[in-house]
Amino acid sequence: MKQTFLVLLLITSYTFSFSQETTISEKIKSLDSLKNGTPEMMSKYNLKGLSVAVFENYKVIWTNQCGVKAADTGEKIDLNTAFSTASISKPIVAIVCTILEEKGLIDLNAPISQYLKSWQLPKSDFTQKTPVTWKHLLSHTAGTSQGGFEDYYQGDSIPSIVESLQGKLLTRSKKPIEFLFKPETEWQYSGGGYVVIQCALEDHFKKPLAQIVKEQLLDPLHLQNSTMIQPNENGFLTNTAKVHNSNGKIIRTGIPITPQVAPSGLWSTPTDLALIAIELQKALAGKGKVISKAVAEKVTNLVTMKGPRGWSYGWQRSLGYGNLDWFSHDGSNTGTGGELLATMKNGNGIVVLANGDKPNRLPVMAYIEKEVITKLNWAKSIKTNSIKIPSELKNAIKGYYTEFLYGYDGMGTSKIEEENSSLYLYSPFLKENFDTEKTKMHYLGNNTFKIDNYPNEIHFNLLNHKLQAITITRAASTTRFLQLSLEQIRTPQTQLIEIFSENTFETAVNQFKKLRLKYPDYNFEDDLNNFGYNLFNKKLTDLSVQIFALNCSEYPASANAFDSLGEIYEAIGQLVPAKENYLKSLELNPKNENAVQMLVKINAQLKSK
Repeated sequence: MKQTFLVLLLITSYTFSFSQETTISEKIKSLDSLKNGTPEMMSKYNLKGLSVAVFENYKVIWTNQCGVKAADTGEKIDLNTAFSTASISKPIVAIVCTILEEKGLIDLNAPISQYLKSWQLPKSDFTQKTPVTWKHLLSHTAGTSQGGFEDYYQGDSIPSIVESLQGKLLTRSKKPIEFLFKPETEWQYSGGGYVVIQCALEDHFKKPLAQIVKEQLLDPLHLQNSTMIQPNENGFLTNTAKVHNSNGKIIRTGIPITPQVAPSGLWSTPTDLALIAIELQKALAGKGKVISKAVAEKVTNLVTMKGPRGWSYGWQRSLGYGNLDWFSHDGSNTGTGGELLATMKNGNGIVVLANGDKPNRLPVMAYIEKEVITKLNWAKSIKTNSIKIPSELKNAIKGYYTEFLYGYDGMGTSKIEEENSSLYLYSPFLKENFDTEKTKMHYLGNNTFKIDNYPNEIHFNLLNHKLQAITITRAASTTRFLQLSLEQIRTPQTQLIEIFSENTFETAVNQFKKLRLKYPDYNFEDDLNNFGYNLFNKKLTDLSVQIFALNCSEYPASANAFDSLGEIYEAIGQLVPAKENYLKSLELNPKNENAVQMLVKINAQLKSK
């Protein structure tokens, strides 16, 4: 009897193992189809090189490398070719800081000033009663400035981290780091905040950050192709991809130097980054070897819902690809960047790194991520109870809004409209990141909705059937939420766009005059200008010209308004009115170099006719 049971057990185990291998083999085969599609996309967008790692069930199951390390050599990218990962460095540093805390070597809730020796935090009214902690800096809630930094190259004057914090030898942020708000009250992405962390770590441990990261994380995970050592230092990697501009040309030496190591100095491969993510995923499941469950939970737990609507220690918690729960981070330096996506459960994820600028790499990366999630059937559908949306709720929330999903400045305007008794959200963020013009709003009851590819729930607060505010919440968190007032979500800008989008131009102009009277202190010039360009990009040329002309009549002293109208006329081949508007812009602002250059170009074109 025991022998029969053993035979059956062996057969069952073999069958399960064989079935599992077959499934993995089929998945790899489906991903291999990307080896044809990816080069086509790279050619379309002039991307020189790219590397991908896909992991599932806590294992790397597929990798792919396309293109070349450098446009001038033709040397192909291989599995071990490292890229400058830019801001993906931040969550790696956050993991290391939390490991050090668990070992009792630092306290992330303590004022970071206690660890600083070579430099001290600037004095500020914002921090007098609220000491700045490691936690604040790791989660971008400290209020520090210096969002990001330009890269340096061999031969440049390269700042030390103290000089960087002092605003010296910086090409982008030339001011010393400062505080913009009281810690924990807002969210502001800050590379400078991570430089403060770097300074504190190096002062406290008396060794370079690159060595600290190597000792605490890279070596324990046996990662050979990752380093925070920079190209101008001994020990830098030899197998690296060079950075390229949007024209596909190598930028200077091709190997950028990043003295601000903590925010953007890591070089790595997709496979190495995947192994770090997998270790973190295993730790969340209580099975980590280098990272403990306590550390994993601490670095991924939500700290704030401000900013991009979900942030932890170093990790973004704001994306919802396939309606899954992810921890992630993207990286973007000039001519290089990528993204790391990893699920909170089940050990799945994608890492893509590329050696091209944003216009070259982002469409290709989006294509790969979407295809992987689709081919591996990771996506889940949103479950609802088919509750009918109350008509009074529909009527209260239809209309135009600021981009409330992520709240990024300059993201444009969102719109909720009804179609076949359902509500749909038009969001510029969804269009840019998921190539989705609109998405259905799934009603959960209690004035609350979910939408695809977004991790948060959207609750509309009504009073007497009128909208008062929107509350953004995460279902699993009862303490993290964000309330947006009516003034924040329906601004003069959204009212302007609604007026011109829903009416004839003549009617809209009359309503716009009333809008200006309603907001006498509000300057609509930039809004009209941006709206005009938005219409032009959508190929609504006639309305675009009308908007720019209206801007000139409403703001006759604005050189920029006439410059923009001249640009649009030149773009559509109407050179005479283009010249007239550039001349007017130059009259208003004799220092307008763009107008001078465009007039030279237009005069040459008119002369040749």
